[in-house]
Formats: sequence, C-alpha cells, structure tokens
Amino acid sequence: MTYNGLICDLDGTLLDSLADLGESMNTVLAADGLPLHPLSAYRYFVGDGVEMLAERSLPPSLRSPETVAEMARRMREVYAGRWSVHTKPYPGINQMLAQAQEVGLTLAVLSNKVDRFTREMVGHFFPQVPFAAVVGAKTGVPNKPHPQSVLQLAGDLGLEPGQCIFLGDTPVDMKTANAAGMFAAGVLWGFRGEEELKQAGARRLLAHPSELAGLIAGETARI
Repeated sequence: MTYNGLICDLDGTLLDSLADLGESMNTVLAADGLPLHPLSAYRYFVGDGVEMLAERSLPPSLRSPETVAEMARRMREVYAGRWSVHTKPYPGINQMLAQAQEVGLTLAVLSNKVDRFTREMVGHFFPQVPFAAVVGAKTGVPNKPHPQSVLQLAGDLGLEPGQCIFLGDTPVDMKTANAAGMFAAGVLWGFRGEEELKQAGARRLLAHPSELAGLIAGETARI
C-alpha cells in the first residue's frame, strides 16, 4: 500500500495532555465540592469531547443536560488558562512527523477537542510542522467516531481515504478510521491499552513513534 496522508489524533497521540485535562476538570468539580478523580481515571473520561468529559466526571445523580453543559462551559474556561502547564509532545513525535513529511505524506490533525484549543495547541507545540489542516470539534458537526469530519478533511486536501493512515490512541480513533475506510493505526503510548485498540479494529499497533516509518514502508503489521 502506498500512503499519501497521515491524519493524527491530538490528545494521547501527539500530546501527553492528561494531567492538564484532569486537573482542569478536577478544579471545576472542587469548586462545587464534588468528588475528584485520580488522573488515571481521566484516561477513560477524555476522547469524546468536553461535554462527555463533564458527564463522566459528575456523579450519576447530577448528569442532567443543564448541569453537564454548565460544567463543560466552566471546564473550557479553566482549561483555556492552563492547557500548557504539563502538556508536551510525547518523545519521538517530532521526529515521526518529520519522517512522514520527508516521504511526502500530507499531515493533518483531527481531534474531538474544541476546535479553538486544537488549533492553538498544535500551533504552540508544533510550530515547525507543516500540517495541511488542523481540525477540532465544531458545533453542528458530529464528533469522532462518526466519519463525516475525517472524510471532509481528506476531501478538502485531495486525499484518498484508502491511502490515509489514521493514527490514534483510543477505540474512538480506530472506529473513526475504519468507518472512513482509512488504515487504523493504534498507538500504545497514549491513554488506552492494547486489547481495547485491537477490539476496536486497529490494523497495526505502534509501541513507539519511530515504528511509523516501518508502516509507511510496508512492513508486516504488528497486531
């Protein structure tokens, strides 16, 4: 297979952002005297957008649409002032992106993170990377795993879905890739584990960013 595009998830794939996400949500919960969660719990709370993060963080008895919406709004406010406190690219990510660029792949980011934060963070942490598109969650557009946003992104960039690698760390990303007819590559340095990614349809698992080069070159899949 010859690939012409690499579309990457952001949190847990390019950026180790769990601490800032979890601490921001805990700050909102603490302001209302609600139970806090260990950062490890946020591995399973994030990935589906801020509204779902807020809902999963709240006690079941408080998960009304109004409360979830208000907590999500407050989470965005807190996160806006602290998304770069602990967050950083995973080791080897910059080299991985440079290698993908060198072999001619078009690079893009698609996240369920709010579009504003997605674009700001990519610009901050990867100013040297020539991403052709950076897209986050937008009102009126379904979040991943619905394939609409990734197919629209590929179409806008002139990419064939079947020749794109979709790189992500959660079952949501693997389902997105498969729904769009893209190659589902799961990363093992992110927020979720190997078995979850396999069950969600990962066609290749990468233990380190340097292994992407082998996938591009057509090496036998590790799965």
